[in-house]
Amino acid sequence: MNMDKKRWMILASACLINLCLGSIYAWSVFASAMTEYFNTSLHLNVTPGDLAIVYTIANSVGPITMISGGWVNDRLGPKKVIALGGLMFGGGMIASGFATSVNFLIVTYGLIAGLGLGMAYGCTISTSVKYFPDKRGLIGGITTAVYGGSSVILPPVVTMIVGKTDAAFAFKIVGAVFLIIILLCTLVLEQCPEGYIPEGYIPPANKAAVKNDMDWKEMMKTPVFYVMLLLLTSGAFSGMMIISQASAVAQSMIGMTAIAASAAVSVLAFFNALGRILAGYISDKIGRINTLMAACFLSMIGLICLYVSGMNTVTTFYIGLSVVGMSFGSFMGVFPGFTADQFGAKHNSVNYGIMFIGFALAGYFGPQIMRNIYEGTGAYQNAFLVACALSAAGIILTFLYRKLNKA
Repeated sequence: MNMDKKRWMILASACLINLCLGSIYAWSVFASAMTEYFNTSLHLNVTPGDLAIVYTIANSVGPITMISGGWVNDRLGPKKVIALGGLMFGGGMIASGFATSVNFLIVTYGLIAGLGLGMAYGCTISTSVKYFPDKRGLIGGITTAVYGGSSVILPPVVTMIVGKTDAAFAFKIVGAVFLIIILLCTLVLEQCPEGYIPEGYIPPANKAAVKNDMDWKEMMKTPVFYVMLLLLTSGAFSGMMIISQASAVAQSMIGMTAIAASAAVSVLAFFNALGRILAGYISDKIGRINTLMAACFLSMIGLICLYVSGMNTVTTFYIGLSVVGMSFGSFMGVFPGFTADQFGAKHNSVNYGIMFIGFALAGYFGPQIMRNIYEGTGAYQNAFLVACALSAAGIILTFLYRKLNKA
């Protein structure tokens, strides 16, 4: 098959894999059901809060295998790496169905599934981006949007399975299905030929293109890497902060019911996924850094809307939530292609894994700062101001990036 056609099959397979991996966003459904299972079937005394550490660990260990798996991917190709990641992810979920304690879940879901997720997710994105040098922004947006879109699609499916069986069986059946899907999808995947250029595409002869193919050591010697990493942290901060407690904010600050608050979470997830695709597409037209600067401006507008929101100001709250979700999605969609543009596609699996540390920092400090501010003041408003300041810092970083890139 012609490579220009086959790359679309590879993209479709990568997206299906990411849809499975994105089931981590359905953790809240598993957690509440598993709490009930532990307490009623195993006679333990566990709360949903006790299981929060499992989700935290699963998210935190991802960059470890994104980097190590990326190193193998750049040398051996995605088939073996993603197959191993899929075995760990699906196998970890299946093993979680046999859990008899929180510590058991920490090992099976937090560590095994979390490490497998990072290994597979990093490779699906970098492989797809390598095949589409002509559409890096759009492809980065699509592959990350499908992953994020799982937060809309999978929770109701998992809820239905749990309702008809129990949490333990849901872990086993969902893990088994995902394991099979991921392994079947890897059969289509191939390593992108070095220097691959799609038919009819002429690479831009600019300075960013000339700097291609730095390995991670060379990348980390450049000042622009640290600017980009801080820009990713600043841009992802507001989204990670609000995603972590969107339901609680909707209920305590706006006065929504639990059902209405769950709808707000779905709206946030939808605009997060939409922002990844739109920003990726737009960045191919107007440039990555221009798109990211616009996303920072958008984030500030959304955060100000949230800041002025209060009891029953549902419209203002939804506007703020949607705009922040769109801005956050923009950063997640644009950065895979942005990293490949700046440092080359050859080593992008490892380079993007290291760049992803910026996202991990936002994922740690965002929720932490919001929680501390709420506990200290009894309100969320000051947290929105902190996030707004970081978005403003992001705008400054885009100008610094331009200055360094011209040097």
